[in-house]
Amino acid sequence: MFIFRRSIALLLFIGSLAALGAQTPSPETEKAKPLVEKLTLTDAIQRALAKNYSIKRSAFDVSIANARVTEQLGIFDPKLSGSYGYNTNENPQVIDPLTGMPSTARNETYSLGLGGLLPWGLNYSVSANSANARDSSGIIAPRFDNFASFAGISGRQPLLRDFGFGATTAQIRIAMTGRNISEWQFRQSVIDNITRVIFAYYDLAFAQATLRSVLGSRDLTAQLVDENTKRFQIGNGSEFDVTSARARLASKEDGILQALQGIKESENALKALISDDRTARLLDWRIEIELPSLPPVALVNPSADFAEALKKRPDYQQALLSVRSSDINRRYQRNQLLPRVDLVGSYGYNGYDTDRSVSQRMVRNSDYHAFSYGVQVTVPIASTSERGRYRAAKLQLRQTETELQGLEQSIVVNIGNAASRIETAAKRVQSTRAARELGQRTLDAEIKRLRTGYGSTFYVLQQQEVLTGLEISAHAAVNDYQKALADYDRQLGVTLERLNLTVDVPK
Repeated sequence: MFIFRRSIALLLFIGSLAALGAQTPSPETEKAKPLVEKLTLTDAIQRALAKNYSIKRSAFDVSIANARVTEQLGIFDPKLSGSYGYNTNENPQVIDPLTGMPSTARNETYSLGLGGLLPWGLNYSVSANSANARDSSGIIAPRFDNFASFAGISGRQPLLRDFGFGATTAQIRIAMTGRNISEWQFRQSVIDNITRVIFAYYDLAFAQATLRSVLGSRDLTAQLVDENTKRFQIGNGSEFDVTSARARLASKEDGILQALQGIKESENALKALISDDRTARLLDWRIEIELPSLPPVALVNPSADFAEALKKRPDYQQALLSVRSSDINRRYQRNQLLPRVDLVGSYGYNGYDTDRSVSQRMVRNSDYHAFSYGVQVTVPIASTSERGRYRAAKLQLRQTETELQGLEQSIVVNIGNAASRIETAAKRVQSTRAARELGQRTLDAEIKRLRTGYGSTFYVLQQQEVLTGLEISAHAAVNDYQKALADYDRQLGVTLERLNLTVDVPK
């Protein structure tokens, strides 16, 4: 017997050591534990501004639009050009009787110039060139080796088509308008994603509140099981009451599992908005949020706020800029219908001598002037392409104006719907809160009746289910009210101002 007792004691000691080892986590286990982090709504928004992929992607659009403006400004960049040419021509009709070789003319040219376009449409060129002509035959004329030099300026100024700042800067102004559109698009992306973060944050709060409700309901049912069991043991209750309460308690696990799954999905939705992690570690991150307090009842006036929305909504500002861009294109295409009438002219100095340096010195000393002027006129017979482009530009302008008008109507409707959702959600908060309090009173009354022997376990279980549903409805009403306020700010385009956020537009 003594040996048996010592064996039992030894086994218990070994078992306690094993249990202690199981309770003490290893370093690997510590590393594998999920990271739990508390986040306020402000923290979540700040993280989204820094790490949200959609915001990052829209920032590139602004930088690309800036690059497009730089590209169009390049049309006024002066261009430096240079050339060199050499050619040889043999004339078989002129033969040197001494050598029997034909006459050979050689020409060599050099040129260097700087040219470009000015904003009012003038194409200019400042250039200098030198040409050397040599002949190897002296049969008809003495051998020559002459150098001709020139330096001067020339230009072409359109008088109708492509004349003036409007025509030459049209594509630049269109590109600048596109840049402004991209900046408003970036602002729209920021507002939309911040609103999504707010929605996801409140949805997570709702999921957690739902879990608390179903856990509370399970605890109430478990308490009812204990009371029915005790009453049955002393003869004041039936086995049916115990069995039915236990069956309902077992069914509670399904609701808890669904609530836990809802929390996990809400967490993942929020994490995808506020994190740039692309590894499996993202799934191990657990978020604890601060329960947002219910904001006071908001008084909104859609009619008065409509004018504010037209000033602040990014999509409306984009539509206005699209109309401006279409109008610039229409006026440019109308200019392209005109005939081309260009004033051309040049002025410079010539030099000519058998010595290159002398020829160039004549140019530098302005010894011999050279100038020209004239008018070139080109009148298209049909202008089919130009007329087609102009008609398309006019229709596109009318299309963007129609889109702007349709957007104004859509803004009116959306603001009205958003205001109505706020009003409805505020009333639901009050009604569901009152219903929840009445449901609690009804449950308390049914429990009292059961404890005094006049009630029924069935009615208590039924009322517990009703109370759980009322609690979840109350949480849903609060969640919808908070989201309705955020959506109303988004409809007005004032989300950033409401949250005191300043977002720098990327360059």
